Parts: sequence; structure tokens; C-alpha cells
Amino acid sequence: MRMFFQTAAVVALALGPAPQAPAAEAGGYKAPRTPDGNPDLNGIWQALGSAHWNIEGHSAEAGPIVELGALGAIPGGLGVVEGGEIPYKPEALKIRNENRKNRLKKDPAVKCYMPGVPRATYMPFPFQIVQTPEHILISYEFAGSARVVYMNRPDFEAPVDSWMGHSRGKWEGETLVVDVTALIDQTWFDRAGNFHSDRLHVVERYTPAGPNLLLYEAAIEDPEVFTRPWKIVMPLYRRVEKNAQLLEFKCVEFAEELMYGHLRKKTEE
Repeated sequence: MRMFFQTAAVVALALGPAPQAPAAEAGGYKAPRTPDGNPDLNGIWQALGSAHWNIEGHSAEAGPIVELGALGAIPGGLGVVEGGEIPYKPEALKIRNENRKNRLKKDPAVKCYMPGVPRATYMPFPFQIVQTPEHILISYEFAGSARVVYMNRPDFEAPVDSWMGHSRGKWEGETLVVDVTALIDQTWFDRAGNFHSDRLHVVERYTPAGPNLLLYEAAIEDPEVFTRPWKIVMPLYRRVEKNAQLLEFKCVEFAEELMYGHLRKKTEE
């Protein structure tokens, strides 16, 4: 009986509201400066946890590939959605549920497509920030994805929609604020089928909370899919091991059969 109540408490915690911002953020930490006087965010960063599986709170469950057994199981997570649940419209929720049932076929990342924003931030791969006064380059290990944040250019509109969108940035004190638009509707938020339309608008906030810690927030707005704006919050950690660097994960060769197998089959026929 005691074990039952302990398990119930853990599940309730996992499905409850997302954790609040780290206490370090409230301590008024001031980051080192770049030569132009702005907070220095240069470095290799990575999210920990299970948000890449599901950004909402979730308990552990069997994975979609039975043959992998425990190694392919989905770990539980507290969730990173502020308030606990994504405010889907009823019809959109049905689409999300259908996505979840067919995630191995429908998840764009399975085919090595670029993950989009904000998903690229919390996939289980590191990313690198390279900072200049005019531009900030964010490079992601997964699929060799990258994007440029155009600083202090609020009137620079996106020439085309794209997988990683169009990013315009500015500084608000210690925080880098990035306004992301022009995202195509072919990316998901996670492996659980949470999705958006081409009307997605994301505002990211990167706030130094310690020498090797960033507080990451992403405000999400998409009137086509959600009943109201919502937000995710999580910490990002600097990779501090010796010779930390991004390695290649150009995954197209791992997904060629999924991407082109049907064409090859037709040719053989």
C-alpha cells in the first residue's frame, strides 16, 4: 500500500504544473560582458530532461518500438509548459492525438528534417551560440541546423518561410529577446505530436542565471491551433568538459529509406 501511494504521488507530480523559474534568476546574476557591453552568451549549451519526448507533464510509458524494450521506453517528465497543459482548440487536439498515435511516421524529425523553433533548443543534442554586435549565430548539432538572429533590425522582414524561421533579436537588460516568425507548419514541438500551424509566432528569452546556466523561455502564439498564448520555461546548461564542441549529426543518410524508399520501390516495380 505504501508503494502504491508513493507511485501515485510521483505520477501526480509528473502530470502537474511545470516547475517555476530557477531561484538563481531571481538573485540578480549579472553575466560577463562582450566587448560591446552585452551579456556574453557564447558557448555550447544543452537542455536536460524529457521535454524532447513531450513538453507536457507525462508519466513513463512503453516506447513505440517494442523490440527496444526498456531502452526504447519514454521516461516521465514534469513538463515545461507553464500551467501544465497546452491550450488546444478542440479540433486541433484531435489532430495532436492522431499525430501521437502515428508519431513514427508523422514526426518530421524522424526523417531528419530541421526541428524548428523552439524544438531545436531542447532536443537531446547540444547547440552553440556565437555572438557579434550585429548577428548571433545559433548552430544545432541535430541535422546541422542553424539560424541567424538579426540584432537591432526590427524592420527586417522574412524573405520566405522556412524550417527554422526568421529571427530578430534585441537586448532587454540581461536578457536576449528573439522574435521568431515565418515558420513553416511542418515542424512539431516534441515527439508526442504537439504541433502548430504556419501562423506560429515565438518570442524567446535567454537570461543568464549563473556562470553556466541560462533560463530559457519561449512564448507561443498561434490563433489557428491554440485558444490563447502559452509559454514554456526550462534551464539550459553550458557544456564545460574539456574540448567541448559540436559534432556532426547529418542524419539524412540514416533516414534515406524513410524519405525515398517509396520512390525506390516504384522504380523497381
